Amino acid sequence: MHTLASGGREPALREGGPLERRTILSFKRDVDLNIRLTRREAIRCGLYGAAGLLLSDQIQASALAAAPPKARSLAPRAKSIIQLWMWGGPSHLDTFDPKPGAGVDFCGPFMSPIKTNVSGIVINELMPELARIADKYSIIRGMTHGNTGHETATYLVQTGNKSGDGLVHPGLGAVVALYKGYEAGYKGLIPPYVVMTESLGRFSAAGFLGSRAEPFATGGDPAASRFVVEGVVADGVSDRRQTDRRALMKKLDTLSAAAAGDAQAIAFSDCSDRAYEFILGDARRVFDLSTEKAEVRERYGRSTFGQSCLMARRLVERGVPFVTINYNGWDTHKENFLTMKHKLPELDRGMSALIRDLSERGLLDSTIVWWGGEFGRTPRVHYEEPWNGGRHHWGEVFSSVIAGGGFQGGHVIGESNATGEEVKSRPVYPSDVVLSICEMLGIDPRSKMETPRGEKVAIAPPSWNGDKLGGRLTEIMPG
Repeated sequence: MHTLASGGREPALREGGPLERRTILSFKRDVDLNIRLTRREAIRCGLYGAAGLLLSDQIQASALAAAPPKARSLAPRAKSIIQLWMWGGPSHLDTFDPKPGAGVDFCGPFMSPIKTNVSGIVINELMPELARIADKYSIIRGMTHGNTGHETATYLVQTGNKSGDGLVHPGLGAVVALYKGYEAGYKGLIPPYVVMTESLGRFSAAGFLGSRAEPFATGGDPAASRFVVEGVVADGVSDRRQTDRRALMKKLDTLSAAAAGDAQAIAFSDCSDRAYEFILGDARRVFDLSTEKAEVRERYGRSTFGQSCLMARRLVERGVPFVTINYNGWDTHKENFLTMKHKLPELDRGMSALIRDLSERGLLDSTIVWWGGEFGRTPRVHYEEPWNGGRHHWGEVFSSVIAGGGFQGGHVIGESNATGEEVKSRPVYPSDVVLSICEMLGIDPRSKMETPRGEKVAIAPPSWNGDKLGGRLTEIMPG
């Protein structure tokens, strides 16, 4: 696989995995009050820790990066977005576009979709809670891009751009981190773009924007007894022990005293203070789900996905602009329906609780919830060995869901044909969704971002190779 070059012109794929954003404690785990250190060793650990801190753009707020491009001012309706990313690609027929009339060859055991609280809209029978709140979200049943590769389809949906133009375009989360993050006045200690819990496979989220727009991948499991967040909450290290470590570092820090008044030393000390506030202060407590009432946690479900949804609500409450929940396990080539009978109730409980909770707290109007994956799955079920009821990749037509942030609920945009194999009416392309969300966030869809080589590049194209796309989601946007 390739990695992103400084010029931003490598292919869009690269090795992924959780991002390892280290804080000062990560560089001195062997520094402990119970370990004898020489003065030289202690200072060395402190210097390495602070150096790592200074390199962390999540903590430093990307102070050396260029300001975001200026654009026509738009009145934002939304402040934040929570992306529910179904890594692997969920079947549209098994979720929000059931086709009972197509028969068992297409529907498998899901032959009895349920009515929602919106007349004429039905969804899978294993999602009763979402059926009760269909007036709060809209379903896009005409999604299409024709691509069936996980990484390239992810790139398409996340960026709105086709690959192959010589650039690695940033995903929507990175675009929001640019326009709504530190360089645009965001003051929070929690990074403006958070992913729970793993980054999106081999997809290069930041593209040519580089490290200043990379997501902070939490790692850990919010459903565990202690949510061990990468670089923030250390497994097996109590808050008291972390406080003691800081006291030891302060005691051994002769460098600051020797360089008192030096501008770099002052900045160095300020970064250290901010890092510890991130680790031990109010920002740290945001990740502590034990402060939530038991009934609230139960409402979301004690699954990793359910507790991630709860965590996402807490993050947008603190003003974090973009949160992705990477909910994997949807690549169901084999035994699709066994997997769906487990995952759909988890999805139903977590997603419905999130939308309800945001609505009850007065946050849904300012928070977009965007559900979907990189593509759909083959409408015709593969019952033969070795698939045993599996579904494969399908990019001709699939579904997405969007709620909140000024988007109207209770609508269906686009339509697939009787078997769910192709778009029948109103195709919607990834670029249409990306640009519509940008507009609701107050980001001018016509904005141009600058590459490291000085090129001016649109957020997403209004057309692909001259072919006109479906256009903005005007059906559910304010006039």
